[in-house]
Amino acid sequence: MAKFVYRMQSILDIKEKMEEQARNEFAQARLHLTEEEEKLKILTDRKAGYEQQGRKLQESGLNVRDILENINAIEMMKEFIEIQKKAVKTAQAQLEDARLRLQMAMQESKTQNKLREKAFEEFVKEENAKESKEIDELVSYTYGQKK
Repeated sequence: MAKFVYRMQSILDIKEKMEEQARNEFAQARLHLTEEEEKLKILTDRKAGYEQQGRKLQESGLNVRDILENINAIEMMKEFIEIQKKAVKTAQAQLEDARLRLQMAMQESKTQNKLREKAFEEFVKEENAKESKEIDELVSYTYGQKK
């Protein structure tokens, strides 16, 4: 039996490499989103801590300077949280873009794999037909020799 050679193997290899690259980009985007979400959580927790501290300051007495500093810190945290929310949205958009690129690369790779499978099936059919023809010729030759 002859060896199967897929004539578009180089294209298949390129598509598989593109798919792997898209997987890596997707993983990187997911990691970036996770980091941004973690930063947002830290800022939110920090703001909650300042708010708790502010309640304690107001209950304990009237140290105006500490209360004002606490209010300023809470306002700064609100600003940082808004900035971080925008960063999270940006990271989500990047993740979605990476997901779409990965989906497209996977689809192209699957298409090439299906084409390769069809080519292999066709090759097997041709080989079987050749083999069958050779067997028929051999049988005809042997039958003809006996007469």
